Amino acid sequence: MSQGPVRQGPVSHGPVSQGHVSHGPASQGPPVPGGPPGVPPLGAVPPQGPRPAPGAQPAPGAPAPATPASAPAPASGVRFDHRAGRTEPEAPPAHATASASAAASFSEPDEYPLQAPDPRVAEQPGAEQPGGSVGTAGAALCVACRAGRVDGDGYCENCGHAQPRERDHMEQESGPVAAVSDRGLRHHRNEDAFALGCTALPDGSTAALAIVCDGVSSATRPDDASLAASRAAGDSLLAALPAGTHPQQAMHDAIVAASRAVNSLANEPATAREHLPHQNAPACTLVGAIVTGGLLVVGWVGDSRVYWVPADRTSPPARLTEDDSWAAQMVAAGLMNEAQAYADERAHAITGWLGADAYELEPHTASFKPDRPGVVVVCTDGLWNYAEGAEEMARTVPVDAAVRPLHSARVLVGHALDGGGHDNVTVAVLPFPAVPQGAGSA
Repeated sequence: MSQGPVRQGPVSHGPVSQGHVSHGPASQGPPVPGGPPGVPPLGAVPPQGPRPAPGAQPAPGAPAPATPASAPAPASGVRFDHRAGRTEPEAPPAHATASASAAASFSEPDEYPLQAPDPRVAEQPGAEQPGGSVGTAGAALCVACRAGRVDGDGYCENCGHAQPRERDHMEQESGPVAAVSDRGLRHHRNEDAFALGCTALPDGSTAALAIVCDGVSSATRPDDASLAASRAAGDSLLAALPAGTHPQQAMHDAIVAASRAVNSLANEPATAREHLPHQNAPACTLVGAIVTGGLLVVGWVGDSRVYWVPADRTSPPARLTEDDSWAAQMVAAGLMNEAQAYADERAHAITGWLGADAYELEPHTASFKPDRPGVVVVCTDGLWNYAEGAEEMARTVPVDAAVRPLHSARVLVGHALDGGGHDNVTVAVLPFPAVPQGAGSA
């Protein structure tokens, strides 16, 4: 099968020593040489090798990159997700039938007034919980009208408003690692998911990990896809790392496990019930990071990202992943510069994802050996749309992120909400080097 263009996207280089970059099965080969001291040659790509593709269908061929003057339709192998800045569907014409107008009145609004708890506001003692206040009989009351009871389906029996769901806002710590996920201000549900973990390696040292997944909104059950992928990848890593599997190989295997989990959703009865003619099989993107005492490993499929932010802010930060997206392909092919590509309405069309209808599974993995302490930020585009460059991301990350990862994740989610919150936003923060187990977050 012909390979697409090697993506040498806009990557900010920092003082991170490059180990090995793989776009197929992980390798434990020697570090990639070259480049100025202290700068990782992130664009280096080793020869391609056979890669597992469980559940993936053969591609008829790599998509031919479109030129700037091409029609708006994406090339084969490109899928559009709902992203910030997308043009909303036009209103129906004035001569539309009464039935069409009535149906349109029940379409989802652009704004959802019932928001998840705002991570920018510290919890106050005695504050009401996301599910609303509690009545005298112990039943939850509606967060909108404060009078009606909430039924078993999560709707108010009085005013009919849907109540905040458990996944609307999630926070978790696992040892020194923390993550926050929020529905945002425009979507009716949170289609992101994450998994965190901290485990001991055979030599007694600690490994911390984070997996972040972003459901593809144009697919069926995107929230279930991201949840299945994050759980499968997290479980795979927590099983492989203590057994002595090299972290880069473990990351590759975790992405394969996540792919299998998402593929299996396509055959479930729930998918058949919810599937619409214009929708694809359940799908999501995935990005992850493993941090040990001296090694940083990242892996991804899709357009979620990993950033390196050194503790010494006079040192340059870096983006450690390259997007599987239309914009990245245009830049890599030299057909557009970065500003032109990301200004195009097709910029966020993803060219790689996990799902039964993916053309092929192409896990990307890379290893680095940072020469100084810092933090690793793992996030969906719900955040990086508001802090795209590595320097901008570094300015947004609190200076005490290494000792307060949960607080820092909250701040980053708040930054996205302040910017408009057009998408679900999920952020995980991992200190480097890995903190021994037992350490926590302030």
